[in-house]
Amino acid sequence: MNPVPQAEDTREKLQTAASIDTDPIDDLPLPYIEMDAFGVVTRANRATLALHPPERGELVGKMVWDLMAADEKDPSFAAYCSTMEAGAEPEVVRRSLYDRSGQFRTYELYRKLMRDERGAAAGMRVIFVDVTEKVKALDEAHRTRLWLESIMESVWEAVIVTDSVGFIRKANPAAEKLLRANHGELAGMLIEEGLPITECAGGNRSELQFNSWLETPSRGTATVLDRQGKEIHVDLSTSPIFDKETRSTTGVVYILRAL
Repeated sequence: MNPVPQAEDTREKLQTAASIDTDPIDDLPLPYIEMDAFGVVTRANRATLALHPPERGELVGKMVWDLMAADEKDPSFAAYCSTMEAGAEPEVVRRSLYDRSGQFRTYELYRKLMRDERGAAAGMRVIFVDVTEKVKALDEAHRTRLWLESIMESVWEAVIVTDSVGFIRKANPAAEKLLRANHGELAGMLIEEGLPITECAGGNRSELQFNSWLETPSRGTATVLDRQGKEIHVDLSTSPIFDKETRSTTGVVYILRAL
């Protein structure tokens, strides 16, 4: 008696059973759901367990807005109904969801309409991407930028910041006033154009000094030209700007004080 056909038959039965018990979407690493035209979840993968507390049970049969922050529930539901009615492919949206950790986390929802045989919107597929840490980092970077800008605008000395090539990236109001420049006029100019130096320590012009200022801090007196070509005698300090991680030079900061 040949055992091979029996073995193949058993293997086929096991594979069939596995295909019945396992939904292919469970292999997706990100939370994925499908909703009908009324917003009721009809299908969800295992990764969606991260989206809600254990006592909520599975998402199937529920509405996803129940997981959202209170101020987002009604607008989200209204927007969903509007999308179903219009039948246009929806854009990526960002929502705060109450997840299994018991806290609200921020997700980006990548959405695609499901359509019936007539092409009308019949539901929606949604993939959830957790961007909580990304949003926190961007918010922190935004707050830091505003803080640095307020410092730049508050100091009474003229401050000009360039990149590593010599283009002016920032000039505070005191620098614009000293050089009689219009608001924002200096940004984007090369340093030798926005801050022409006719004399400085060593007798070099600004374009010849820039490479050395990228490497070594300096301080001394200088003669610069304002936007109308008038000479101004200043105390000039320069310092390279270093990237803390790479230790590479990313620009130069100039501090000027009229004598």
